[in-house]
This record gives sequence, structure tokens and C-alpha cells, in this order.
Amino acid sequence: MRNIIQTDKAPQAIGPYSQAIETAGTVYISGQIPLNPETGEMAESITEQTEQVMKNLTAILDEAGLSFDQVVKTTIFLTSLDDFAAVNEVYGRHLSEPYPARATVEISKLPKGANVEIEAVAVRSFNML
Repeated sequence: MRNIIQTDKAPQAIGPYSQAIETAGTVYISGQIPLNPETGEMAESITEQTEQVMKNLTAILDEAGLSFDQVVKTTIFLTSLDDFAAVNEVYGRHLSEPYPARATVEISKLPKGANVEIEAVAVRSFNML
């Protein structure tokens, strides 16, 4: 069974995908680019873009009744690894230890000319095995 997670507080999907899907207590959040959901505009600086991406992820997590404390994995896509330190600084302000597992990759292009995109996986509870 799948539960679609949708909020107007994050940008609407710009293709055939959901903002997030939950199944078996795990929430898979689609990659978020730095679109302001109210204006559809995108900031220019990498710091502002990353801040907007984190706001978009927060809105989806909130809609799911979750927080960054329940995020276990993220993937960051950058159009330039030269932006790694700036993105890392903003990203780190939104998270606390223990930090999620993470991969960061440089790619040639992102939708709408964005310079950063972040996807996340969160779990509803941490059960002991």
C-alpha cells in the first residue's frame, strides 16, 4: 500500500511523479529544487537556493508528520562541486547528529536551471531488530 504525500507549501511536481510516497513506514521524498512554491521563482545564489530546497523538504516532511530527525538518507545533486562547502553549510544548519547517510554528486544540468537538488528518505519509527 502506498500513501501519496502532497502539500501546497512545496513546489508542485513538474513531471509525472509525486512529491513523496510512503510505504511500510518509509517516506521517499522526490528531489526538491529551489522553486519558491508561492511565486515559482528561483533565487540566484547557491546559498539561497539551498535554503529554499531545505524549506521545500521541511514542508513535505511536515505534511507527512515527520522532521529531519527521521531522515536516514539524502542525495544532493550539484551542477558544480565548487558549491559543496556553501551547500554543506546550509544543509548542516537544518540537521543534527546523528546525521543521515548522504551522497553528493555533480551533474551537468538540473530542471529549470537550478544549481542544487536534494532528495531524502525518512522513516516513521526506528524499531530495534
